[in-house]
Amino acid sequence: MEQGIKISEIFPVSAKKLYDSWLNSKAHSAFTGSKTQIEPRQGSHFFAWNGYITGTNIILQPYGRIVQNWRTTEFPNGAPDSKLEILFEKHNSGTKLTIIHTHLPGGDEKKYEKGWKEHYFKPMKLYFKKTKAAVKIR
Repeated sequence: MEQGIKISEIFPVSAKKLYDSWLNSKAHSAFTGSKTQIEPRQGSHFFAWNGYITGTNIILQPYGRIVQNWRTTEFPNGAPDSKLEILFEKHNSGTKLTIIHTHLPGGDEKKYEKGWKEHYFKPMKLYFKKTKAAVKIR
C-alpha cells in the first residue's frame, strides 16, 4: 500500500444498509452529527462535516466499494486530492467496513486515522446500534 492508512471496523448491519447510509445525505448527517450533502451517483460532488470535507464520487460498486477523491479545508493550497476507498464485506455479525485512505498530505496520516476513528467509526457504532434496536422494538 502506498503512503496512507488502512483501518477497519465491524458494524451490526448489512452491507446494503451501511453503503446506502454512507451515500444518503440524511443518514450520513445523522451518523456523523454534522451536515452532509451526498448522493449515490458516480461523478457527483459531495461535502461532509459542514464543508470541512469535500470530494467527488469516482467509483460506486453497490454494497461493495466506494472510491472518492477527498480533501479537507486543512489540505495545503495546491495539494492534490487524496484517494478514499471504502470497502464493505459481509461478516458473521454484520459488515466489515474498511477505509483505505491514500495520497494524504505528508505527515498527516496519524491525524486522519484518529479522525476516522473518532468522527466516523465511534458515532457510526452508536447510530447503527440505536437504529438496530429501534427496528427490534417495532
